[in-house]
Amino acid sequence: MSLSSSASGSPDAVARAQIEARKRLFSIGGWLALVGLLALSYGGAGIDFGKLWTNRANIAELAGDFWPDHFLQFIQRAEWGFYVLEMWETVQIAIWGTFLAVIFAVPFGLMCAENVAPWWIVQPTRRMMDSLRAINEIVFALLFVVAVGLGPFAGALALFVHTTGILAKLFSEAVEAIDHRPVEGIRATGASGLDEIVYGIIPQVMPLWVSFALYRFESNVRSAAVLGIVGAGGIGMVLHEELRAFNYPTAAVIMIIIIVAVSLLDVLSARLRRLAV
Repeated sequence: MSLSSSASGSPDAVARAQIEARKRLFSIGGWLALVGLLALSYGGAGIDFGKLWTNRANIAELAGDFWPDHFLQFIQRAEWGFYVLEMWETVQIAIWGTFLAVIFAVPFGLMCAENVAPWWIVQPTRRMMDSLRAINEIVFALLFVVAVGLGPFAGALALFVHTTGILAKLFSEAVEAIDHRPVEGIRATGASGLDEIVYGIIPQVMPLWVSFALYRFESNVRSAAVLGIVGAGGIGMVLHEELRAFNYPTAAVIMIIIIVAVSLLDVLSARLRRLAV
């Protein structure tokens, strides 16, 4: 028997071939499952792309309302200062909502990590974080508007609660993926569990935690712009009022400000993430 045929029939080669076959099988099964899921939910989601064509006249008319003939003159006399201040209030809501969420997500994220906390802490904490993620920010904003009144404070609280659930999950997954050798080395010196977390875990996950927090801040700026619809302050409240009054040119100016602000924050956040990593 030749050397090549012997190698091809070795146990390692057979095992690799079996692994590749299983990967192909799972890949095919995954695509089939996706196609089946899309087909199953087609009717329930009310998918009808033909409506985009049959309603093209309405869509064109609506687009024309946002961009009338006198739009350029309208931009020149728009209340830019007022809208920019409202956008800045929206950013401030996102800053505080994200900051509070990070403060609380650190301990909750550690309590959700199976390699840090026992199961009787992990499971209840995870279910609590699931409940915070399951409820949308707008629902929380409605509740906090009733609790603390109209204004940006309700929006900041809504973002804080919802974002805590999201960041706690992301933080815990980062902790569970760490290299355990530094932690074991610290444990071998007789250090306490707190020392293991401070010197063995947090230095490894800090870049990821910063990246996750910055990404959620970007998302919270967009969410804060929507929370104003329910009276939680910021530029969303002004946008909602203009849309209800069918002042589409004014709404277009406000949306332009939101797009520019989010784009600038996205560039800034990307730079900070590169520094963190």
